[in-house]
Formats: sequence, structure tokens, C-alpha cells
Amino acid sequence: MKCSEPRFIISAVRPELFPAEELPEVAFLGRSNVGKSTLLNVLAGVKGLAHTSASPGRTQGVNFFRVQDQWCFVDLPGYGYARVPLEIKDSWKALIEAYLGNRRKLALCFLLLDARRGWMEKDLELCRWLEIRGRRYIVIATKFDKLKTQKERHHQLAQMGGRGADAAPIPFSAITGQGVREIWQAIMKIQN
Repeated sequence: MKCSEPRFIISAVRPELFPAEELPEVAFLGRSNVGKSTLLNVLAGVKGLAHTSASPGRTQGVNFFRVQDQWCFVDLPGYGYARVPLEIKDSWKALIEAYLGNRRKLALCFLLLDARRGWMEKDLELCRWLEIRGRRYIVIATKFDKLKTQKERHHQLAQMGGRGADAAPIPFSAITGQGVREIWQAIMKIQN
């Protein structure tokens, strides 16, 4: 399913710049360079709507996008590796926590994990944070096409499952489109 006329709203670098809450919000969370912006672009059907880069740390604000006048997609800065000063990383963390902790319309979080690496400590910390605050999340195994064998794919999905999320991880590939239908099905369930 492709979105019609998705549009960028704002890149908020402070909580007071977050837009008014009108539509159900879907947040894209994960480590730097895990594919949050890429997934958002694929779901929206617009290449380049959310800026992507091979360099970690390009998303530096909380970016809001209006999609089909039904949802607000929210692309958050990544955590973990990014070549930025520590004080900037700390400000990103505070910004992310302000967003996740205070948005009444936040209906669903997609927690993205690189399928080749699985769970890392920062991912587990975020998972626990979401659970403590009662935030619903679904795990997305990105870059799934980079796992070459069926055995490797099965093993990684098994390792990534069972962490308290709503269901088993959804394998996603921006190259093949694997997982797009399942991700849209999850989004459609939260509609108002």
C-alpha cells in the first residue's frame, strides 16, 4: 500500500516545537543507520521524503510527516554510533525521551533492529523503557535481504523474537519490499 501526498511537517529540535497532536502517530526508533528513514520512505512510497545517508547520525531532530491525512509518521534520531559530540548525543536522548514520554497520540512504535546484528544493549534498554511506560511497539528486522541463506534468516529471526514485543519481528527489505504489507497491516489496526 502506498501513501498519497505524504508531506514533511517539521524537524523539531526542541520539544516545544513538536506540532499539535491531531492524528495517530507512528514512531520509527532504532540505532543510527539501522534504516528508519528508509523504512519511512518505502511505506510512504516517496524516495527522499525522509533524508537517508550512509553516514550515521544524519537525522538530528524529531521529524514529523503527514501521511494520507490519517497518520503522522515520526522519524527519530538514532542512538548508538554516530560521529557527533557527546553533548549532541545527550540532547538527542533528551529529545527522544520528551517525545516518547509525552505524546498522547503516539499509537505505535516500530523498533528497528539490523537483522545481521540482532539485539544490542542499547536496543534492549529502549525496549525496557517502552515497556515500563506502556508504549506499544513492534520489532522490525531491517536489511533482511543481506542475510544470504535461509538458515541464517531463520536463526536471526529466532534470536530476535521473544523479547516482549507484540509479535515475532517483521523481516523487512527496502530492496525486495519484504515486510511492507505486514507493516502496513499493523499501521491500519491503529487507525483512530
